[in-house]
Amino acid sequence: MAAIKRVFSGIQPTGVPQLGNYLGSIKNWVALQKDTDGNKVTSRELFYSVVDLHALTVPRDPKRLHRETIETAAALIACGIDPKHSVLFRQSAVPAHSQLHWALACITPVGWLNRMTQWKSKLQQQQQQEQQTDKNDKNDELSDSAINKLNVHSSAAQGLLTGLFTYPVLMAADVLLYNATHVPVGEDQVQHLEFARDLVMHFNKQYKRDIFTMPTAMLTPSKRIMSLKDPQRKMSKSDPNEQTRITLSDADDQISRKIKKAPTDALRGITYDPISRPGVSNLLSIYAAIRGTDPVSAALSMHAFSNAQLKEAVAEAIVSELAPIRQEMRHLLADKGHIDQVLCSNETKARDVAHANWKTIAECIGLKA
Repeated sequence: MAAIKRVFSGIQPTGVPQLGNYLGSIKNWVALQKDTDGNKVTSRELFYSVVDLHALTVPRDPKRLHRETIETAAALIACGIDPKHSVLFRQSAVPAHSQLHWALACITPVGWLNRMTQWKSKLQQQQQQEQQTDKNDKNDELSDSAINKLNVHSSAAQGLLTGLFTYPVLMAADVLLYNATHVPVGEDQVQHLEFARDLVMHFNKQYKRDIFTMPTAMLTPSKRIMSLKDPQRKMSKSDPNEQTRITLSDADDQISRKIKKAPTDALRGITYDPISRPGVSNLLSIYAAIRGTDPVSAALSMHAFSNAQLKEAVAEAIVSELAPIRQEMRHLLADKGHIDQVLCSNETKARDVAHANWKTIAECIGLKA
């Protein structure tokens, strides 16, 4: 992998993050601030954004969005993001994000967006939620094959909001605006980064100038963390059942209860097999991500455990990891004005970098920056 010079990544402002966010993204962001010896790295620039513009793709209460944006920023700092070392900022505070979004949208073929899978899964989620309120309609749920066949012209997509359909362009603008060399992504986000890379080549070819840096994916080391109720589905805060996830603000006893109720199976011994043992494997993935090992090694170290013993070990690992974060988060949120001041200070830095790059882009395409 080429030298890491500048990193960009973002997180939606959903308030206090859940465990999947922490293990899949935030923990990795924190690690990028230091080298293998634990010393702060000064040879790379780190830009971490609370992407509040992306939050508008679904209806949000304005006051709640503002509150959850501050809570998300506080959680990032509590997890170890150092605002003096990393540029932590709100996306909406940097106008160039929206400006570049529009410039890129104007050269993006609809066919490219139509191939993106995430808007299709989001559309399915919306339909399922609507069906839960209509008990007489039980046959409209989309199958996996139907999701794959979805396109912008299908009847199921006619209620699709434009922002949800085009948000991959904004994601690309987020990365390209800072000329990021590397982007930490999970397995489910690789398609979006490939989309951004395609836009780089498309833009540079159209305007006959190498304006943008080609970003490289940095796959997060931890496995995807799944729901504590249905280990076939990703852990998410959008699930209405709070028992499906652990949040960074959960108390120790809440964590223990949720893990204790997580599904496993009737097989003896502990093995890592996501296909035939999804529940056990999900718990092993959580344990491994916290302990800095891999799920197979974790399974070998606990091969003689019962499911109850595995759950106890996983709960203890989570509690020990999250307790200091929860305490620091509570301390930070006692002074939300301070969090706002920290963000404002970092947003000046982000705007300086973004505006300088936008000026070059604007001149290239014939606009005044």
